[in-house]
Amino acid sequence: MSRFKSTRVRQLIFGFYMSCMMSLLMSGVITVMNTGLDTQFVFRWLRAFLVAWAVAFPLVTFIAPIAGKLTEFTLRQITGQKPEKPPGR
Repeated sequence: MSRFKSTRVRQLIFGFYMSCMMSLLMSGVITVMNTGLDTQFVFRWLRAFLVAWAVAFPLVTFIAPIAGKLTEFTLRQITGQKPEKPPGR
């Protein structure tokens, strides 16, 4: 597998896991805060999770690379280091 393809697959897998975990936790917290715990809580949570995940997965997939670049930029500003050149350039 080419380096580009491997990187892209890694980003998609990361986005899948990150969006699942964040959507599950956030939808659970918000659902319990808004509606409380009762016999229907799990069904409301599942519905909220599915909606949240459908939004979160594409967002994480597209936003994660931007967040990574912003992180590198911020660290360069804090440390004063020059950006590293990728190998072969």
